Amino acid sequence: MENNALIFGYNDFTFEIEKNISSEYKNVYIFKLGQDGEDSFDLGDNWDNLSSKVDISDCVAFCVLEDMAENIFLTISLRDAFKDLIIVALAQDKESADKLTLAGATRVLPTTQTTANVIVEMLEKPIVTEVLHDILYEKSALQIAQIKIEDHTVFDGKYPADIEWSSKHGIIVISVVHEDMSREFIYSSKAKHHIIKSGDIFVVVGYEHDIKEFEKLIGSKCE
Repeated sequence: MENNALIFGYNDFTFEIEKNISSEYKNVYIFKLGQDGEDSFDLGDNWDNLSSKVDISDCVAFCVLEDMAENIFLTISLRDAFKDLIIVALAQDKESADKLTLAGATRVLPTTQTTANVIVEMLEKPIVTEVLHDILYEKSALQIAQIKIEDHTVFDGKYPADIEWSSKHGIIVISVVHEDMSREFIYSSKAKHHIIKSGDIFVVVGYEHDIKEFEKLIGSKCE
C-alpha cells in the first residue's frame, strides 16, 4: 500500500478526505493552488518540486479542485508527468466524471451537491467511514449513487431501518434525502420512524450491477 497521500485543493472536501484517510497513510500532504511556498502548486507541467518532496511511486493523489475545468487540467498534468500515479478525482456530475476519466484519473467519484453534503455531514459515522475508505481505493468497484423512489409500494410501508438492504438488494443505504431536501442518516431516530414514500432519495453504495438492479426496482438514478 502507498504511504503518501497528496491532496490537491483546499476546501471542505480536503479536510474531510484528510480526516478519513489519515490513519491509512504515513504522510498526508495538502497542496494549495496558486500560492507561494513548498505546499503550493500551479497548473503548469513542471512537477520537479513535488518529485523532490516525495517518492511518487509511493503516493496516491486526490484531485479535489472545485473548478472542474481546473480539476480536469490538473489530472491531465499529473497523468502526463507520472504515468503510474494513482489519481482519485472528485467530479460534480457525470459529464465531468467522464472527462476526468479521459484525462487519466484512476478512480473518479461523481458526486452531486446533495451527495457531497451527505458525505461531509456523515463522515463521523463509522459505517460511512468504512464504506468511503473502500470507495477511495482505486481497486474498489464500489460506487456511490442517488436513487429517487418512484414506486414506494415495493417497500410495503416499511421503515428504512427495517430492511436488510445488503442481503436483499446488494447495496448499502447511507441516508435518505426527503422532498424538502432535508437529509437523515439511515439509522438516525428520525429516519427509523420515516415510512418510505415516493419522492424520497436514497444515497446508496454498492457495485454497479446491484445499483442498476435497485434502480430498476424502485425508480431512477439522480445524476
